[in-house]
Amino acid sequence: MRALVLEENGPRFLADRPDPRPQAGEVLVRVLRAGICETDLQLIQGYKRFRGVLGHEFVGIAESGPFAGRRVVGEINCSCGACDICLGGSPGHCPSRRVIGILDHDGAFADRIAIPQRNLHLVPDEISTDTAVFVEPVAAAYEIPAQIRLNRNDRVVVLGDGRLGTLCAQVLAELCDQVFVVGKHPEKLRTLASLGLSTTLLTGKPDARRADVVVDCTGSASGLATALELVRPRGTIVLKTTIAGTQSMEWAPVVVDEITIVGSRCGPFDRALKALAEHRIRVDALVSERFDLADGVKALARASDPGVLKVLLDVNAT
Repeated sequence: MRALVLEENGPRFLADRPDPRPQAGEVLVRVLRAGICETDLQLIQGYKRFRGVLGHEFVGIAESGPFAGRRVVGEINCSCGACDICLGGSPGHCPSRRVIGILDHDGAFADRIAIPQRNLHLVPDEISTDTAVFVEPVAAAYEIPAQIRLNRNDRVVVLGDGRLGTLCAQVLAELCDQVFVVGKHPEKLRTLASLGLSTTLLTGKPDARRADVVVDCTGSASGLATALELVRPRGTIVLKTTIAGTQSMEWAPVVVDEITIVGSRCGPFDRALKALAEHRIRVDALVSERFDLADGVKALARASDPGVLKVLLDVNAT
């Protein structure tokens, strides 16, 4: 099969990689379309030291199992299902988990992917294939209200005008009347404004220390420090950024101002599918460009350009 593989010297397209061999409980999925996200770009920079097929945002057709012949999307955490953490309701934090395209499990930038049947969700007919690619990051955005209590009058700042920041802002705007997106790229902020969101450049960011909640979607080591400049005492910072390398900063303000810091990762696919089916979250404006899988190396380079939002890979077109 064809695949976009991260090797020691960087990503490379292979035209003849062997098909994956499903393990117990896994099925093969023929990938239709996949999306490039910031995590993929950080993996190339050394995050998690991953080697293998990249990609975890995808929609495809199940080739076996109860969903055979139907479009599916898949949760990325492949857990054991038997440990105390899994049985306690947190399989995404299973200590022996594999993570599709991120940790010890090949991803979706390939003709086929093997994935546990229990990870799969059917895609409703009213959701297009392009839209279904966004289920995983939309679910990650819905993890925020699953983790913290939000009030209608909360003042919320989303740091980052990229792929995930745009989705988080839309989700939070359903729940809070005052959502502001702070970014560096005027063209991206114009896209956000077209979705009805309030935006500002980083140089004109909101008055310091007034935000009840700040969500860091910057993909930058400076994101947390900027969030601390904006959050009020006893406010909450939600961290969505994962980057390669180590970070250092002054932690005293967190203690002195009693700031709550919440790490936020994967989220509920059922809520994401419902929101996309009801057109409550808009993703059509986020697709900047699309490439054939064979041009995947070029696609990764393009996705890293500052003005680009979502780059899609056409894998097996239908």
